[in-house]
Amino acid sequence: MPTTKTLREGSTRKRAAILSAARELFLADGFDRSSVDAVAARAEVSKRTVYDYFGDKQTLLQAVVDAIGESLITTIRHTLDDTLTEATEATDLEDALVTFSMRIATDMLDSAEYATLQRLVRAESGHLPHRGYNSLADTPEEALAERFAAFAAAGLLHVPDPRLAADQFIALTFGVALDRLGSANAAEDARVRPLVVEGVRTFLRAYRTR
Repeated sequence: MPTTKTLREGSTRKRAAILSAARELFLADGFDRSSVDAVAARAEVSKRTVYDYFGDKQTLLQAVVDAIGESLITTIRHTLDDTLTEATEATDLEDALVTFSMRIATDMLDSAEYATLQRLVRAESGHLPHRGYNSLADTPEEALAERFAAFAAAGLLHVPDPRLAADQFIALTFGVALDRLGSANAAEDARVRPLVVEGVRTFLRAYRTR
């Protein structure tokens, strides 16, 4: 079986087909009951092709989880670009931050992709690189920190440590909703929005330029 260093890049179409087939089978049957033969058959490729592209079934699971994470990160970046722009002014900052948070709470946290990621990580944690494996890693926080740094440069916020500000923003909004309600899914629970709004206001009381 090939090592990671010798894995083929292959065609985008074949890789996507293998990932899609593996995702469907892992969700339907679980990791242990999903064979590489079944993945290959569903993807309409050979078993050898699956091994050539991904090395083994465990690496394939990680690739499925990482692909979902990348899709969610794309959603976050698009939402940032749509809601927290360079044109945002001091008078619009609260509304912009609330809009961003609510979009994340619906477009991301209410998405099938996010539900799939959570389900796979919970069910198959023993087969991932380490307990609590997170394919999103620190990317959402870093992306938000970059935007806060841009707002600081524009004179809208005072953020000596943009990453710390991003961590605190997330804790004050989604974190509070998760702790209080067990979910930050605004599409399913109308109580999320008031918590998000108050979290944004608390954040601005600490970081808005005076």
